Amino acid sequence: MRAAVLYSTVPSPTDSSGTSYAEAKPLVVQELDRPEPRAGELGVAITYSSLCHSDLSVVDGSRVRPLPMALGHEAVGRVVALGAGVTDISVGDHVVLVFVPSCGDCRACRSGRPALCHRAAEANGSGDLLHGEALLRTPSGERINHHLGVSAFADYAVVARESVVAIDDDVPDTVAAMFGCAALTGMGAVLNTAAVKAGQSVAVFGLGAVGLSAVMAAALAGASGVIAIDPNTSKHQLALECGATAVGTPDDAPRLIAEATGDGVDVAIEAVGSARVIASCLEQVTRGGAVVSVGLPHPSAELTVPALQFAGAGKRLLGSYMGDAVPRRDIPLYLGYWREGRLPVELLHTDTKPLAEINEGLDALAAGKVVRRLFQA
Repeated sequence: MRAAVLYSTVPSPTDSSGTSYAEAKPLVVQELDRPEPRAGELGVAITYSSLCHSDLSVVDGSRVRPLPMALGHEAVGRVVALGAGVTDISVGDHVVLVFVPSCGDCRACRSGRPALCHRAAEANGSGDLLHGEALLRTPSGERINHHLGVSAFADYAVVARESVVAIDDDVPDTVAAMFGCAALTGMGAVLNTAAVKAGQSVAVFGLGAVGLSAVMAAALAGASGVIAIDPNTSKHQLALECGATAVGTPDDAPRLIAEATGDGVDVAIEAVGSARVIASCLEQVTRGGAVVSVGLPHPSAELTVPALQFAGAGKRLLGSYMGDAVPRRDIPLYLGYWREGRLPVELLHTDTKPLAEINEGLDALAAGKVVRRLFQA
């Protein structure tokens, strides 16, 4: 099998190094021994994977993961092998890969929040799989860690049965590939975490694939206004196509929100990964409003806000991991909305490249030139 492996982190070219990822080549596309699935696992032939800012965060070291690691966590493929005990899925099934497998038995899973599965968090943090230690090895026997139980920048992956959701055969792979992370996270933040209701106003800060998915979901929910904010003005037209009613830069946000609502939006979605933006969102929601933090700030980032905003103004700050999704429920549901033309996820697909160009893709994403670049194994 072939996979893109990260052996050491590389600073982002946007920091101070001045070295592009294309030059530094942090991801090495190489041959690994092809593992067979164990009990409770299955093998998937990856057709398309897509590049997410969470992948960039591992490459630049801001999300610490055990290395070496085969990266990638958002993908679609076909089942090609079944481990013992896997009886509810078949070889040939069309599947979306999900980066949080749920054990079904921990406190979070029993409470209906599988995105926060304790056992999955442990396995994802150690580079293992839900049902056992890492399987990936180089031909010389060196262990390669799994990324979020998926390791999707590859032509093949062994994953836990709980890491896949079967979908209909006729869903295009270029659409399905984005439902395992971007669509699930952004839409879930609106529909699950915030539970936006018709007539409420929503502002989305950060117009990557997750933020734009949140824009789509807010429009789907019947929000009275959807204000989309990003300093990269090249994304503004796309946000309008996704359902935004107003677009602007962060400097425009206070004026746009005041014009639309008078005193603040009901819900602000923070999809940047910035403590500063979270604090700004708290200022721009109305009394009783909610801020949903979706982005992943650097682990060292700290949030300082006036504490009186909570008890004094009834404001809420909500964390949302994987959109508080229940993947087996939400992916088919959201695909149903897509079929109806109410969630135009295909708009997020910028282009498709071969896996060999994965490092160039890191540069394009870091520079804000793409929303979702897909890679063909």
